[in-house]
Amino acid sequence: MALMAVDGKCYVYRVYAPPDALLGDLFWEAWHSHDEGPFPRAYDLFDTAAIRHIGNLHQEQDQL
Repeated sequence: MALMAVDGKCYVYRVYAPPDALLGDLFWEAWHSHDEGPFPRAYDLFDTAAIRHIGNLHQEQDQL
């Protein structure tokens, strides 16, 4: 999950969630993590976030 902040930078967060999680829930989880950190305020607009599904990490590790 990538969030744009008021300083013009993009901050990236990994959000662990079940495959059927709603995109809005993923956004809010990342946004609250950013908001509680030391970084400049992130935009709280859902359409400014870049959300990318990277798969089931546990399943990938089990195959190694």
